[in-house]
Amino acid sequence: MQASNAKPTIILATSNGIGMGHLARATAIGVALQDRANPIIISMASAVAEIPEATGIPAEYITGRDRGLMPRYKWDKYLKDRILALVEETGATILTFDGVVPYPGILAAKMAKPELTLIWIRRGLWQKKPQRFVLGAQSKIMDYVIEPGDYARAYDKGPTSKRKESKLVSPVSLYKESSTLNKKAAKEKLGLDVNRPAVLVQLGTGDADVNEKMRAALSGLIGWKDLQVVLTKEPKDKNGNSLAPTGLDLKVVRYFPLADLLHAFEAGICAAGYNGVHELLAAGLPTVFVANIRGTDDQETRARWCADNRVALMADQSNLTDIENTVKKLQIESVRKSLSESCAKLPATTGAAEIADFLLTLSKPLVETKILRSIKYSGYSIYEVLRKSPLNAIKYLTIFFLEKVGLSYRTLFPHKANTPQLTGAPIYSDSSKAEELQAFVKAPRRFEHLISNSSPEYLQRRHEIANRAYELPAKGSKK
Repeated sequence: MQASNAKPTIILATSNGIGMGHLARATAIGVALQDRANPIIISMASAVAEIPEATGIPAEYITGRDRGLMPRYKWDKYLKDRILALVEETGATILTFDGVVPYPGILAAKMAKPELTLIWIRRGLWQKKPQRFVLGAQSKIMDYVIEPGDYARAYDKGPTSKRKESKLVSPVSLYKESSTLNKKAAKEKLGLDVNRPAVLVQLGTGDADVNEKMRAALSGLIGWKDLQVVLTKEPKDKNGNSLAPTGLDLKVVRYFPLADLLHAFEAGICAAGYNGVHELLAAGLPTVFVANIRGTDDQETRARWCADNRVALMADQSNLTDIENTVKKLQIESVRKSLSESCAKLPATTGAAEIADFLLTLSKPLVETKILRSIKYSGYSIYEVLRKSPLNAIKYLTIFFLEKVGLSYRTLFPHKANTPQLTGAPIYSDSSKAEELQAFVKAPRRFEHLISNSSPEYLQRRHEIANRAYELPAKGSKK
């Protein structure tokens, strides 16, 4: 599937984060590129299965390192080989990575193909976690680092806040007023009663403390007349017990991108992750944020900025009574009106378009064109463009060092696998249908996803990569 010479091919890779932030940003950038380039999204997040059908952007799901389907050292080589095979198949010249820590396989792909431009899409507002100690080395090996803007950036005191190598853009969001349905149409799309109020709840479940936060949040909605409560996941604990109090009209929906339907709701209750904040508030939706304290994302700081600037309400994530009482405030119409009016003053979320423009500048074949175009981007001077050299020996020694550090760290601190050991040949599929792909991802069997309309040579190469990683002698079957 060699891309047309008229349009450059750009691969947008993401990790499998706790939330949807990485994948949402990559999707927003992909959508911004569609008319002028051939974007392809690859991700370890299972939600990538939704993207081809919803947006028309080709995508590949890559089995995550924590699924336990192969040894860790083999997974990084598997990732490297997957990337290089896709680059060869499509003629891609740029690879972006949105994630907290660039995988050793990403770095190894760059080492194997120095002419591939590697860009780190690195969100700010980091907590002070161990990952901060290799920030400098990781940043230096990148050709470019781009920081998506954050409404709460003024409150950022984390390890990325003082770094100078990144190009700062506006906030990135899947929400666009031009593609968002009005209230009536959005409610009809979700199967809601257009004459009744609706609230969107996007909080996690699983761990005991998270479950209790969900229960407290839902309890705060009791008493809202004729309310419809919409969730993106069943409010149940790991044993299947309901977390919802009686008396609420609940509906679980699956729609991507949900940003297109945000006008269906009168209010929202959400974790204070990057995409939640920059979608719901960009849509002017009155929201209570309940910070998720796991991972590197400093959600408490982001939620505090929102509350201090009166664009959202913040509930104390450690206090169940405060969560319930703060959510109750959403029932007051004047509170919702005030929050919406404040949201209208927030800066535009045009970061995806800005990143797309920059990537297209880098895709131009002539160095002179790169230099002239780069003047428009205050983050990089002419010197910055000229000094980029894929043959820099120090850079590649650093890549080698970080690859070995990453592998050693995983050996010392292994993650618990989420799936049992699987046997047999994998299923190969180039489907772009969300429901079918989700079934493959969740099935108790190895799954190898290919972009649609790929060549026979690519399929053969993918068989070779998978057979080596899984130690299988025979080819699997393409479905």
